[in-house]
Amino acid sequence: MGYNGLHMTRRILPFLALVLASGCASQRLTGADLDQVRRPAFISRIKDGAGPKSLVFREDSAYGDKLKKLEPVEADRRLTVKLLQAVTRFEVSERLRVNTLTQLPREFPWTHVVDPARVASVLESFLVEEVPANAPDYDLVASLGADTIVEFVIEDYGMRSDDGHAGAYLRGYGRMFTLDGRTEVWRRPFDLDQVTQGKPHLDPFKVGKNPSLFRDAMTELLDEVAQLFVKDLTPQDRGAAPPPSRASAASDVVPGQAGAPAPEAEKPAEDTLAPGELPDPDP
Repeated sequence: MGYNGLHMTRRILPFLALVLASGCASQRLTGADLDQVRRPAFISRIKDGAGPKSLVFREDSAYGDKLKKLEPVEADRRLTVKLLQAVTRFEVSERLRVNTLTQLPREFPWTHVVDPARVASVLESFLVEEVPANAPDYDLVASLGADTIVEFVIEDYGMRSDDGHAGAYLRGYGRMFTLDGRTEVWRRPFDLDQVTQGKPHLDPFKVGKNPSLFRDAMTELLDEVAQLFVKDLTPQDRGAAPPPSRASAASDVVPGQAGAPAPEAEKPAEDTLAPGELPDPDP
């Protein structure tokens, strides 16, 4: 490649990086845009193949001696089963929705949210274990009187490790858009990783014996995202709020956590590695 070609490539690369980054760029919600919202509906979902995933043993050789004859791929498969026991996909998505919504201020339009049970019902996902993987038919929600969708999408979550230090991770985005025209007025990507955050080591072998440890880690990450969303969805530059309509349905005030904690895994009676189990954690 000649000088001119190389020079042009160097000029194009920053532009390409900007274009690629724009797909996940944040968009701030303005008070003026929120003032236009009358009946928001909340949707929380997990993309197909998002998780939970265990990337611990295949991507980090620090556990090789501990695994002995157990192949890293098989060890990750077994740990993935434990992660599924700890918290379901439905619970993960619901906690993010509920914890965000219950922390929003008791003011318009958050006092006029479409009943989430009705939203789930029209989307045929009410009390379903697996959250729909594909994007829903938003026009069905419009039939409930909604004019705006607030959507949370989880794209990837699970456990990973770096140099013998493991933790949970969570990636995705939140967005708000109008049903009339699909105009997006807010977007916030999130990418939380306990390993890069420097959080305490989440021992994968301890998780193998007590999957609720992963549940606790995911709860911490989901609550961090919820706090971020609440801040974004509460712009300070708002105008006068419109008076509430008597025709509006009751707001969503679902309290508490989604689901009950997973029971601890029973310890095998024998010292041998039981089928589907990981090695015991170090004392």
